[in-house]
Amino acid sequence: MEEFHKVRRLPPYVFEQVNRLKASARSRGADIIDLGMGNPDLPTPKAIVDKLCEVVRDPRTHRYSSSRGIPGLRRAQANYYARRFGVKLNADTQVVATLGSKEGFANMAQAITAPGDVILCPNPTYPIHAFGFIMSGGVIRSLQVEPDDGFIPALERGVKHSIPKPLALILNYPSNPTALVASLDFYKDVVAFAKKNDIIILSDLAYSEIYFDGNPPPSVLQVPGAIDVCVEFTSMSKTFSMPGWRMGFAVGNERLISALTRVKSYLDYGAFTPIQVAAAHALNGDGADIAEVRDIYHKRRDVMVDAFGRAGWTIPAPAASMFAWAPIPEPFRHLGSLEFSKLLIEHADVAVAPGVGFGEHGDDHVRIALVENEHRIRQAARNIKRFLATSAKQPNNVVPLSAHR
Repeated sequence: MEEFHKVRRLPPYVFEQVNRLKASARSRGADIIDLGMGNPDLPTPKAIVDKLCEVVRDPRTHRYSSSRGIPGLRRAQANYYARRFGVKLNADTQVVATLGSKEGFANMAQAITAPGDVILCPNPTYPIHAFGFIMSGGVIRSLQVEPDDGFIPALERGVKHSIPKPLALILNYPSNPTALVASLDFYKDVVAFAKKNDIIILSDLAYSEIYFDGNPPPSVLQVPGAIDVCVEFTSMSKTFSMPGWRMGFAVGNERLISALTRVKSYLDYGAFTPIQVAAAHALNGDGADIAEVRDIYHKRRDVMVDAFGRAGWTIPAPAASMFAWAPIPEPFRHLGSLEFSKLLIEHADVAVAPGVGFGEHGDDHVRIALVENEHRIRQAARNIKRFLATSAKQPNNVVPLSAHR
């Protein structure tokens, strides 16, 4: 039977191939150290859980909630932006709660995209940035991901050679998967370009609080006038170790927020009210929980860079995010990221995310998530050291077992 149109537009989900291999290895008793999925392992802070338990005992909170977020939650997010970025937001018209930033992106795509609309999107990037629009009938034009002097010329080429003119531009800094960070000056240039060319900016700022160099990543909304063309998405998943709670936000341009809010009103009743109350409690806190999470990821990053480096795999230290964007070691680069990821599972009991899953321009890298403790990261490095040593002695024997099946 022929697949449905929207399903046909989606490529094979490469992460699923790694997941199947990982599950198979575990079924045979292998101790797989999973550095693949960006699924935080840290527990949600106790004060947030306690607030949830307190509120859930009130049966009135068991009813349908508000799709756009209860007022107290939207005010808490607006206050967070004021404290953290110096950005003033109207909680009633410029803030909407989402079921994580992923759902927010997907539904924004539904809200604003007409068939054939062109979207400028970095490559590599988090899959929903592209495929939310592809599923909505849009067309993706890939851009470089580096926020450097070549970015604006790339935008100019994208506008010049796109028919119709691009509708929107996706930004994601700190970047998933590359961990690159953008400066406020970069954002100023991009906002000026977007306003000149009547292009919407959709910024994913999910990793704004996971940074390691002492310089907090900025928001594009800090640029004067950015709110005229921009909506920014954030998530509580990493900042507060709340991935399963599915709580995020879209903030910014009133017209775009209104469109997203209207689409969401047809699709969901919002997160469970006790979750929203607990999320507001977290946002209104003193920041100690955020600092603790940041410190843990910082230590893991340092351990990973040091241990993997001593194992023979040099990995650039990420300045932010909970990921390292690691070049495939030269002897294996010809295999591509998917086959190399399979090798690591089969010969080193380590799972990573193949870079090609984030776009074809990521195929010479893998993404390593800092979602295991320091002891397990060191163990992964020891396994990889043995794998690299063995492959150097017997290069012809080191091929994915799956290649023989």
